[in-house]
Amino acid sequence: MKVITFGELMLRLAPEGYYRFVQADKFGATYGGGEANVAVSLANYGLDVAFVSKIVKNPIGDAAVNSLRRFGVDTSLITRGGDRMGIYFLEKGASQRPSKVVYDRAHSSISEATQEDFDWDKIFSGVDWFHFTGITPALGKNVADICLTAVSEAKKRNITISCDLNYRKKLWTKQEANETMSKLAKYVDVVIANEEDAADVFDIHASSSDVTKGELNRDGYIEVAKKLTDKFGFKKVAITLRESISANDNKWSGMLYVNGEAYFSKKYDVHIVDRVGGGDSFGGGLIYSLLNNFEPQKAIEFAVGASCLKHTIEGDYNLVSVEEVLSLIGGNASGRVQR
Repeated sequence: MKVITFGELMLRLAPEGYYRFVQADKFGATYGGGEANVAVSLANYGLDVAFVSKIVKNPIGDAAVNSLRRFGVDTSLITRGGDRMGIYFLEKGASQRPSKVVYDRAHSSISEATQEDFDWDKIFSGVDWFHFTGITPALGKNVADICLTAVSEAKKRNITISCDLNYRKKLWTKQEANETMSKLAKYVDVVIANEEDAADVFDIHASSSDVTKGELNRDGYIEVAKKLTDKFGFKKVAITLRESISANDNKWSGMLYVNGEAYFSKKYDVHIVDRVGGGDSFGGGLIYSLLNNFEPQKAIEFAVGASCLKHTIEGDYNLVSVEEVLSLIGGNASGRVQR
């Protein structure tokens, strides 16, 4: 099985610990991005996965590419060029103070990419699955057009296509997201969303839920999944369900909707080390599960379990094995030392 993910890889700069930006006199450097994070998860699970992007050809770009290679991601299809690496700054929240993200990604290499930068015949040779997120087409009309070309070429080859809606209000408006994602969604087989994405992108709401108060209504999300399926013909709809107690503590679960049936995972009480990449780790777990023909209940348990573990790991990448996820979903959730 071979998987392609397509998107932007960014440099992440963050103050140490829980320091605020205004306090910081040094920043730790790591790398990440929605689709790159998924690629690392899948590589750690032993799958053949390649990340496709356009990344600046300089030592920072080299370091970013190497951050993927060290975990087994195929980087041979990345186009090198452009002027700069996109950056995001992360201030980690604590208790009632939320985390903050500041983007510095304008004119990054991928945001100024052209159709000619990507040879989809070569990229999709022997591929079974293609994954992208709503972040990538939000980078500019040119990138949205590239995404449209990619999904249409994937569909011609009967490649399964997944998309995490991942609405980012700092990148585009709800109207822009709706117009662009509606065109892309008709090609998608498996859609992934959180409590807010379906409402922000497609104006489809869960009744009796308020994510800001940590109130989630299971029946409301079944309704959302059905509406999404009816509107776009998705084969599967996966929704992550985050009940935020504070910046440090969340309740974490998920739902998978298949053939008119909803499957809910167990719920985890998560004490967060780093929540960035949490949704991407869910996507990676789900893709692995579906490629391995897990039945729906086990698939959603694996995806949520993988993401639960990611919340305990610093950085964007989910550095866990299949065995560790299976151990957790099998009931080994105490966190006792393994000797």
